[in-house]
Amino acid sequence: MRSAHPIRLSLTLLATLTVTGCLHDSSSSSDDTSTGRLNFNGFGGVTYQTASQTGTTNAQGEFRYYPGETLSLRVGDLPIVDGVPARRYVTPLEFFPGLRAELSNPAFDDEGLSTHTITEQQLIDDIPLNNLTRFLIALNWTENVREGEGIDIRDRVIEQLNAALPNLTGPIDFNVTEAEFTARGSTPSPANQLLAAICFYPEGDELCEDPPTPSEIAAAPTRPDLEEERDPDVEYREDLQAKRDRILGSVRSLEDIDANDAQTYLTRELTSITTAVSNRFYLDEDVASHPASDTEIKTVGIRKIGGNPELADIEAISTRPADVMVNATSWQEAEVEYFVAGATGGEAELVVSFRPDDTYRWVRKQLRVIIR
Repeated sequence: MRSAHPIRLSLTLLATLTVTGCLHDSSSSSDDTSTGRLNFNGFGGVTYQTASQTGTTNAQGEFRYYPGETLSLRVGDLPIVDGVPARRYVTPLEFFPGLRAELSNPAFDDEGLSTHTITEQQLIDDIPLNNLTRFLIALNWTENVREGEGIDIRDRVIEQLNAALPNLTGPIDFNVTEAEFTARGSTPSPANQLLAAICFYPEGDELCEDPPTPSEIAAAPTRPDLEEERDPDVEYREDLQAKRDRILGSVRSLEDIDANDAQTYLTRELTSITTAVSNRFYLDEDVASHPASDTEIKTVGIRKIGGNPELADIEAISTRPADVMVNATSWQEAEVEYFVAGATGGEAELVVSFRPDDTYRWVRKQLRVIIR
């Protein structure tokens, strides 16, 4: 095990996950299960388990499940979360029961319509959430997760993680304070101990070697000033010191990913999911034109690509009630009733906000109504 920290690790990790029962390996599944995804761009290499399925997420972070099942996740032998409702998209906000409950309570925007985005932004500064997110980002093969990319937890990282877990001085607890979770120095946190034991470079790379010790450096000869006097087969004191600096400088820690990095990552992933959910729905018309004399009740319906628009709730407003009035909404029928109230030349936008029944997220669509 590689560890660049100048301490000895001896205690075992207390948290383990026992997988029991007869489970179906979904890696080769062609059954009628649904496909879910961890975040929008995914966590690849995460082991998942539901009541009926088990497997490892692919590069897109996909897993298989049946509706109504819950999800357990681990990275190698390290448990991450248990009992999360499995659905089309699962984000780290849903890993924590308290945050998950808050997500079902929408906020209201300036137009008085329900929105989940305000609630999400109010929750992403949660300390355990940030601890977990920083840790997952730190396990990515490259040091940064660029926009549009997922978290890539490779087999090489998992192998080293599993080897290091028994030697940590305590369990990795995402619920401790930020200072405890990210501690370095002479008593690094278990999370930083684990990161220090993992080399995020190809096997055999110099940066994966143990660094030269101070005593080895002190015992080495000083490099001669004249190049012709240097022996190419000798590692001089200056060379060993430079090698030590390179290896220690390559050791990853949670300081490399701060809370702002975690929140930026979460925000863009949540935004991408909102866009993806919204793109599944549309109104049966974008623009409607009615004569001022036609005051009968009109209907605009919500449609879903590839299925029926099963809704849990719906709201609608008119941006100009003097011209166009909302008469009624129906989540059961997935439609909004409205009528013309203004004179020729008037117009309004009907803003329709609705929540599909398989998500806490609200989708917003608009209909332009012209009075001719």
